[in-house]
Amino acid sequence: MNTIQWPGQQELQAWRHDFHRHPETAFQEFRTSARVAELLSSFGLAVHTGLAGTGVVAVLQGLRGDGPSIGLRADMDALHVQERSGCAHASEHAGRMHACGHDGHTSMLLGAAKALAASPDFAGTVYFIFQPAEENEGGARAMIEDGLFTRFPMQAVYSMHNWPGLPVGTAAVHAGAVMAAFDIFDLTLTGKGCHGAMPHLGKDTLLAACQLVTHLPALIAREQEVHKPAVLSVTSFNAGDTYNVLPEQVKLRGTVRCFDMAQRARIEQRLRDAIAATCALHGLEAQLDYRVSYPATINHAQHAEVCAQVLNDVLGQGQVRRDMQPSMASEDFAFMAQACPGVYIWLGNGEDSASLHNPQYDFNDANLPLGMRYWVALVQALLRDGKLP
Repeated sequence: MNTIQWPGQQELQAWRHDFHRHPETAFQEFRTSARVAELLSSFGLAVHTGLAGTGVVAVLQGLRGDGPSIGLRADMDALHVQERSGCAHASEHAGRMHACGHDGHTSMLLGAAKALAASPDFAGTVYFIFQPAEENEGGARAMIEDGLFTRFPMQAVYSMHNWPGLPVGTAAVHAGAVMAAFDIFDLTLTGKGCHGAMPHLGKDTLLAACQLVTHLPALIAREQEVHKPAVLSVTSFNAGDTYNVLPEQVKLRGTVRCFDMAQRARIEQRLRDAIAATCALHGLEAQLDYRVSYPATINHAQHAEVCAQVLNDVLGQGQVRRDMQPSMASEDFAFMAQACPGVYIWLGNGEDSASLHNPQYDFNDANLPLGMRYWVALVQALLRDGKLP
């Protein structure tokens, strides 16, 4: 590693701030994708564009000959959030910002690509994967459907995410579950509208909807095994527009999160049962659109051990947490980790960092060299001898 010419802090930061000023949301990462491809080409890598529209994959062959192939993945998309960070490199596009740090993830992987391209002292192949549309739109799944693992066959794939609340210079590695599965639902209740002074003439959708909002969490609190975490949240309630009319329709939205796939199916069925029973009680009709979205992100235990060892070397002993609870948030890297052994680690963004998806959030630039060095050290640890764990 001592022979590697590392991209400096200023270069990494310049890339990151440029991406931050020009955020692009799901499947619209045209400028970001073009800039990523331009930089990768300038490093001398073979670059493939257009996967899932705006995805980019760069290929680097090691100088030590044949060996395994691995993938390193960063996400590129931003969010529909109005930035209020106050930073000098704030978003120049109203209503869009890098509120999740994907600008930092992209820049760290670019730094690793440049460093490794200048000194590819390993056996095998590294695929640098720059993915669009992580935020709710399943860009990982779209890249896979567009041939990611058939065009670029690999034996393992790795990713990372910054983590607010975890100190800079520390990381967390899970041996199994990291992020929860993610489903969403839209529910429309239809009854009979009437004058608010004469509720007996109607079929009350509001009362039924309120009962569902309060009763549905009981599907978790009283029916699910307590050692298997799960969350059911109603997050949107829309009904009525005046004082003296009981509305004909109410629309609810919500999300379900868990780690166990059998549990996931049970929760969906019990949700349907509760809706049917409530509608029968109140004489309503229901239209439910339940969408299975992301699977749970589950690390491959043996590969996670290697990642933890590498992070200990990069960050120092005692700086790698192995005891953190999985998050009920979700991540579409799960699709990649289902296709081949995968590991998804958290890199501390600072104890005082604003939370992810917060208008005041900003990626911590102190992480740029740390993430870059982790990627390079991981490649060297995995491919130095031409064999994976």
